[in-house]
Order: sequence, then structure tokens, then C-alpha cells
Amino acid sequence: MTPKISIRAWTRALAAAVLTVAMLAASPAAHAQQVVVLVDGMPITALDLDHRSKFIEMSTHKAPTRQEVLDDLINEILEIREAKRYTIDPSDSDVNDAFSNIASNMGIDTTKLSQLLTNGGASADTLKQHLRAQMAWNNLVRGRYKVSLEIPDSDVEAQLQLHKTDANPVGYEYVMRPIIMVVPHGSPDAAYEARKKDADALRARFADCGTGVAFARALAEVAVRDPVNKSSADLPPALRDILDKTDVGHLTPPEQTTEGIQMFAVCSKKESKTDSPAEKQVRDQMFEQKFGAKAKQYLADLRRQAMIEYKQ
Repeated sequence: MTPKISIRAWTRALAAAVLTVAMLAASPAAHAQQVVVLVDGMPITALDLDHRSKFIEMSTHKAPTRQEVLDDLINEILEIREAKRYTIDPSDSDVNDAFSNIASNMGIDTTKLSQLLTNGGASADTLKQHLRAQMAWNNLVRGRYKVSLEIPDSDVEAQLQLHKTDANPVGYEYVMRPIIMVVPHGSPDAAYEARKKDADALRARFADCGTGVAFARALAEVAVRDPVNKSSADLPPALRDILDKTDVGHLTPPEQTTEGIQMFAVCSKKESKTDSPAEKQVRDQMFEQKFGAKAKQYLADLRRQAMIEYKQ
């Protein structure tokens, strides 16, 4: 005979089952909020750890160790907090602009970048926190150690002589006008191809900036930006090569961007009185070495002074 179950017992069993289901459903959220490290009382959660681990893996194509991820998060907390002591605190607008620039450099918009991060197991907030720490820390170290980070011209010249080549060291100052054949976002490839043909037609007619810019402005769905002044030392080698091959008063070859098809009208090219590309490269390399050593020592001091408690 099957034993009878009282209503009270049945109710208790049902309540226990509901509680078990609720606990199982809540367990991922509970795990995500688990504190794994406290940095002077500021928590790093399991979710922070998971998101940063996936972000690093997406960025480097290599899975980091747990300690590497924790060190990354701990360092950022210390860097941001130390920068705030010196009133260096990047605004949300600054961080969002940096996030947008990354998306633009990838040829996508911020929504797509956020989706890519989420799909990869990270989040937009993970990248934004990383950018905030980078901006704060770089500004702090550069500001506090400005004098000691300066690179004397004599040191640059000595390095150039040590690695002397036959390459032309002369730099140039360019005045350019960005000209964009606008293509609406989301348009098919055929639309970009059609605009490239329009761009080639404009290049054939563009003989000088005076008349060429006015003609470009009169065209439909064409944007002519304000003049841009750039030193060849500040340009990537590929763009320097393009500008070297473009005569003054003419347009560079068309290039597809998020806005459409872009070209640059080279309106002026004068020999630069500042660093040549070779000099700037050497100066930047020497600065990065000095900056890296100073930042490493500064961060090591902050870590020694901090109360870092590992909870699990």
C-alpha cells in the first residue's frame, strides 16, 4: 500500500523544491558578485575577472593566467585612484570618445563594437575601464615626471649617428583638406564602388586647391572638411608614402572609411623645422623606454603601499 502524504509534508516538499530551483537560478548571479580581491577595500568580483580575462584573450589571442588578469585589474584600480589624488580624472565623454575612436579604426560603429565584446564574453564596460585607466595613468606619469622624461636633442642625434642610414631624414609640414564622398551607413558594396568612380573622376579634374575645393563643394553628397596641418613625422609610414607620391594641388587615392570614400587634397608641402620622421621615431622610442621604467617603478611603489586581500 502506498503511504499517504500529508498536506503539510507535501507543502514542505514543494517549498523545498521551489527553493532549490531558485538557488540554482540565482547561482550564476551570485557567483558573478563574489568578491575575489579587495584593493584597499575596493572589490574585484568574479564577473570583473571573467570579463577581463575574455577581453585580454580577444585582444592578444592568448588566454591569460588568472593571476595576470587579477594583476591587470588591481593595477588599474591603483592607477585610477592615484591619478584622482592629482585631480586627473578622465570624463565619461573622454572615455566614450576613445571607445568611439577604436570602433572607427576597426571600421565599425560603437554598437557593433559593444556587440563584439559581449559576444566574446567581455563587455563594453571592460574596455572603457581599461581606457579610463590608460588615460589617467599616462597623464599622471607624464605630468609628474615631465622634466626627467625629456629627451635631449643631443641624445637623439647620437642615436641617429649610431644607426645612420642612407634614408632621407628630411621631414615636411603638410596642409591637407579631407574630401569625403558620403555613403550612408549600411549601404551595399555597390554604393561604395559607385562613389569610388565618382572620386576617381574628381581626382582627374582636381588641379589645385583653389578651384578644386570649390568644385568639390558643389557636388552632391560631398563633404569638404577644414584644413588639417600635419607633420610627416606624425604620420604613419604608409600615409607618408602616399603623400610623397601626391603632387601639391592634387588628391590622394580614394580610401573607404565609415563615412564613405575619403581623399586628401594636398594644398601645401613645406620642409619641416621640427623632427624628421627618423628623428621622431628615435625620440619616441627613447621616451617610451624612460616612460616605461618610470611608470613601472611608480606602480610597484603603489602596490607595496596598498592593502591587497585575496578572498579566493
